Amino acid sequence: MGGFSIWHILIFAIIVLLLFGGNRFSSMMGDVAKGIKSFKQGMADEDDDKMRRYDEQRRNDPRQLPRDQPPIDVTSRPAEPAAPPPQDDEAR
Repeated sequence: MGGFSIWHILIFAIIVLLLFGGNRFSSMMGDVAKGIKSFKQGMADEDDDKMRRYDEQRRNDPRQLPRDQPPIDVTSRPAEPAAPPPQDDEAR
């Protein structure tokens, strides 16, 4: 009473095949596969373009240190201990 069983899915698939026919259905699935493939290829091309632009930008960046200079030390130093809190004359 809740969801679709295997029989519901099987009957639905048979109705779709009868309406569209085997040849037309397989050609539609081929078109879907081609669309997915071209989408993935476009995404890969976009990633390649981004990496190429990033590499060019790093090469042309005047803010980069020359290779003969050592890197600047930016590690944090331990903090000095905090002063103890002031003592009240009265004990609480």
